[in-house]
Amino acid sequence: MRAVRLHEHGDADVLQVDEIDRPEPDADELLVEIAAAGVNPVDTYFRDGSYTPVDVPFSPGVDFAGVVAEAGDAVEGFDEGDRVFGTGIGNGGFQGSYAEYATVPTDRVVHLPGDADITEAGAAGVAAVTAWRALIDHADLEPAEYCLIHGGSGGVGHAAVQIAAAVSARVITTASEEYHDALSDFGAETVLDYDRDDLADAVLEASNGGVDAVLDHRLDDYLQFDAEVAATGARVVGIGENSPDPGFTNDGAARSKDVAYQFMSMFNTPDLRVPLRGVGHLMNAGGLSIDVARTYDLEEAAAAQRAVMEDSFLGKLVVEP
Repeated sequence: MRAVRLHEHGDADVLQVDEIDRPEPDADELLVEIAAAGVNPVDTYFRDGSYTPVDVPFSPGVDFAGVVAEAGDAVEGFDEGDRVFGTGIGNGGFQGSYAEYATVPTDRVVHLPGDADITEAGAAGVAAVTAWRALIDHADLEPAEYCLIHGGSGGVGHAAVQIAAAVSARVITTASEEYHDALSDFGAETVLDYDRDDLADAVLEASNGGVDAVLDHRLDDYLQFDAEVAATGARVVGIGENSPDPGFTNDGAARSKDVAYQFMSMFNTPDLRVPLRGVGHLMNAGGLSIDVARTYDLEEAAAAQRAVMEDSFLGKLVVEP
């Protein structure tokens, strides 16, 4: 089979397409014929060694969707030909999804229900599961609450807008003006340009005095901002930052409102199948659509990884073997 692999850590140019033997699934694994593999920033961190390096050569790719080609001897509930999707491979010793086939442990894969689009499902994993964990599990978002989602046009952001709207929260999000109409269509009640000078005032006005929940992907930029626009008892969930040393300039704004902060990583999810099933249900019911901005073949994997770090686009990028 063909697979994108790297034989040393480095920039995107280390990625190459190799002809290798098709893997055999262990007893508790599925062999999945990959239809689509989402491209995530985390893929580049495993490639360049920023995250704990795995043994080389290996194939990157955390997200996947495809068809079961073979089930391990101990696997129950999956049959050859089943459509599946999942996340959490391509690190920790697991083969990645930038390949024609990948072996997948059954604790990170679920059935793809009904008519849910298989390409969108291949891009859903990290983005939608992170959004689900942040809003449903950590923020405990409830109907009619005001929810601020920073960066609504990103992979996690545009999934979060739809998940929040699906629970009937009142969604406020930020994005470049070119994405405002699309985010409104996804369910955002208010879309604001993140560059406006009066952004805090605009959020407070849109939320009648303060938001109940915040999903923050750039804590080094917005940690203090989140406290200032929070309602009393608000929950702020942090999923990332550009600088590893975010800090308050005045923590009194948070303390005076009893604001709760939760920092999270999708990779700490106790059971990935739980949010994956929720995501699959929403996709099948029409409540969640993963916007696929561009697709790439295996030979273009390096270009896809450059684009995910450098380009502006709505939604996700996908490698299609």
